[in-house]
Amino acid sequence: MDIDLHDYIATTPDFPEKGVMFRDINPLIGNGPAYRQAINELIDFARPLKPDIIAGPEARGFVVGSPMAYALGIGFVPARKYGKLPRKSVSSSYSLEYGKNELQMHVDSIKPGQRVFIVDDLLATGGTITATMDLARQLGGQVVGTGFFIELADLQGRKKIMEVENVPFKSLLEY
Repeated sequence: MDIDLHDYIATTPDFPEKGVMFRDINPLIGNGPAYRQAINELIDFARPLKPDIIAGPEARGFVVGSPMAYALGIGFVPARKYGKLPRKSVSSSYSLEYGKNELQMHVDSIKPGQRVFIVDDLLATGGTITATMDLARQLGGQVVGTGFFIELADLQGRKKIMEVENVPFKSLLEY
């Protein structure tokens, strides 16, 4: 029986600033059957794309990507916020809905030619994911697809991703 994942997303108005409707995945990841269904739906989408590795930005991309990588029997690469990695890394800057940030990956985390599937909990403007895509490409990876629990369609993140690289795209819920 399919679970309506919408039932497991909490909405908080005016957070983190006035006018923003914050979509919270904590109820979803806190419910075993709902979390399993969401992860399995993204795995079913990613599997035919034959990724060699899953990548996800800090921090919620870890919550989506790690169980996917485990189930697929492949590795997971974190895209960390600036200054969090101890060894040589590559960087990519991006804009958020309400600020700027920078992500990094260790230079040996993706090998040239590896097929990379990139995931996160939520797609808003696309800045975080396009920065993660940029990191994968800087390291010689081939981005084969992207996946999200939630897409905020009005912010046109999907369009931004497709402008960078037209890759298969999956979002489980759209607001």
